[in-house]
Amino acid sequence: MPFHLAQVNIALPREPLDAPLLADFVAALDPVNAAADAAPGFVWRLQTDAGDATGIKAFGDERLIVNMSVWESLEALRAFAYADKKHLAVLRRRREWFAQLADLHMVLWWVPAGELPTVREAEERLALLRSIGPSPAAFTFKEYFTPPDDATVVGVTDDRDLCPAG
Repeated sequence: MPFHLAQVNIALPREPLDAPLLADFVAALDPVNAAADAAPGFVWRLQTDAGDATGIKAFGDERLIVNMSVWESLEALRAFAYADKKHLAVLRRRREWFAQLADLHMVLWWVPAGELPTVREAEERLALLRSIGPSPAAFTFKEYFTPPDDATVVGVTDDRDLCPAG
């Protein structure tokens, strides 16, 4: 069974999204999202009908914004996050627009290809990373784990094979 990489990161804007301080960030959302959508290895991203996820409330704080996506591999996500010029321009200004969170704000985990993560699952994965540190179930770019191998995924379509004849 192939796996894809899910990621979520959260940010706390220094001011409301319609404030002048965040005008450049808001203006960059559509171009950065379009670049992600077109990036090699991109699978999916969380978004509302408006085309971004800034209206999705999660993680117990109405002020937080959420970015969640799925990629074919860790390498594909890393290439977009750290090599795409539009994304890098936003990443370089993050301290200008967002408050530094006291705890971890990003987590990665593997999902079976074809399945999409939920916001609730993302909340659980980030909580797991915060509580026990990196593990195969929740990790970071710095301390990552490879996808589960086929031997760890057991699927039985016909349980007669598990019962002795007779």
